[in-house]
Amino acid sequence: MREIVLDTETTGFDPKSGHRMVEIGCIEMVNQFSTGKIYHQYINPERDMPEAAFNVHGLSEEFLSDKPLFSDVADDFVTFIEGAKLIIHNAKFDVNFLNFELEQAGKKLVQWDHVIDTLILARTMFPGAQNNLDALCRRFNIDNSARDYHGALLDSELLAEVYIELIGGHQSKLMFDQGKDTEQGGAQSYVAVSRPAPLESRLSEQEKQVHDDFLRSEVSEALWLANK
Repeated sequence: MREIVLDTETTGFDPKSGHRMVEIGCIEMVNQFSTGKIYHQYINPERDMPEAAFNVHGLSEEFLSDKPLFSDVADDFVTFIEGAKLIIHNAKFDVNFLNFELEQAGKKLVQWDHVIDTLILARTMFPGAQNNLDALCRRFNIDNSARDYHGALLDSELLAEVYIELIGGHQSKLMFDQGKDTEQGGAQSYVAVSRPAPLESRLSEQEKQVHDDFLRSEVSEALWLANK
């Protein structure tokens, strides 16, 4: 299963009020493990940078002035997220900006059935608690010490770790078998995942012999000794 953890930075809160997206950061995950593939892009918003927004992400109008327009990078972005579920914190905010930019560029909009909102997951798991990214990092002991400013790529990296915790962490004992029968509507099954190498026995040969002698003397008719 391919998922993209995504975050954006903007000049404000509402694209319909003239605010624009200035940064996109994406982390690719397959079967809930990072593949190392990223998409990261700064974007020229073609407008000034309000002080309040600059204080959040530290991206100045001057810094962004020579960056590409979203329309120039739209194809690369769409290609990167194509076919994947999007993992976004407070998804309504980011999707509103993404779809505004995608519509202006004449591209297919993000569909809500392809979005998982981690804020909703967090509120379900921790009702009434603080559930912003910093609070979730503290709750799950995720190091966010590098987060002096909000940054789309850094926040995506942190959110990827938070998302794994919200869905229960990496499960190593069971895996879901998505075989042909499942795809065709058949029964779903679970299969055990073997250890890469068996654990060594902690019993010495002498201890094993003492155990066998005890079984033969005390429970000599046990079914599991029939073939010994």
